[in-house]
Amino acid sequence: MKLTLGFSPCPNDTFIFDALIHHKIDTEGLEFEVFYDDVETLNQKAFRGELDVTKLSYHAFAYVADKYVLLDSGSALGYGVGPMLICKDHPEQLHTQLTTLNSPLTIGIPGKYTTANFLLSYAFPNATNKVELVFSDIENAVLEGRVDVGLIIHENRFTYQDKGLKKILDLGDYWEKQTGCAIPLGGIVANRDLPVDVQHKLNRVLRKSVEFAFANPKSGLEFIRSHAQEMSEEVMYKHIELYVNKYSIDLGEEGRKAINLLFDTALKNNTIPAIEEELFLSPLTP
Repeated sequence: MKLTLGFSPCPNDTFIFDALIHHKIDTEGLEFEVFYDDVETLNQKAFRGELDVTKLSYHAFAYVADKYVLLDSGSALGYGVGPMLICKDHPEQLHTQLTTLNSPLTIGIPGKYTTANFLLSYAFPNATNKVELVFSDIENAVLEGRVDVGLIIHENRFTYQDKGLKKILDLGDYWEKQTGCAIPLGGIVANRDLPVDVQHKLNRVLRKSVEFAFANPKSGLEFIRSHAQEMSEEVMYKHIELYVNKYSIDLGEEGRKAINLLFDTALKNNTIPAIEEELFLSPLTP
């Protein structure tokens, strides 16, 4: 059975999916047509129901829970992994301005439906003057003065200081201190139209792929590097260490609790619609 599969070219995703798409594990008869896109493009494809299996932001998942179900494996949750607000100068002053009603500061964000944008709204509900940019362009947009503040994700948390940029707030750290939970950033979902046994097969082979990657961390090095935008090997593996962890193998009770808290908080803040469907993959009945 051939399925369409979308994930980002970022090291954490290529690390997770390497064994699956290159048949280093038994895929139980599943074949994949792969699409590599940035997370906001994947979110938009999910809104249109274009892919059988896809990575997406947890924020976006709230809008497509009627179309997709969350797999237990493949997620990016963790501590100390959140998006960061950065600027060129005067971070304390800009922090104060972001809290004022109808703040005039322009903020470059990596997409409306990213979890990063949800966390920005959670920390700074008055900061609404946002400009959507490709995540890899946000640092330059701040440096060139096209935006006042940048909301960075992925490997940019390792590079912004090298460019002379300064941190206003680590939004992940803010979430953790407020909630005590890991940050749910992105997950892997399967189309609800797929047979339930196929959804579970996907979950099994994805878990095997993650476990293979942990057991053989250098196996996918060339594949990861080929999509890593001239990133050094050190930065690639720092990125992987941040975003691939026990929650990527299996969400478990802690992971599910963090996701439910994220959605409960967003519902209370009226930033996502009500969700009727069960979010998580249900156990197979005998």
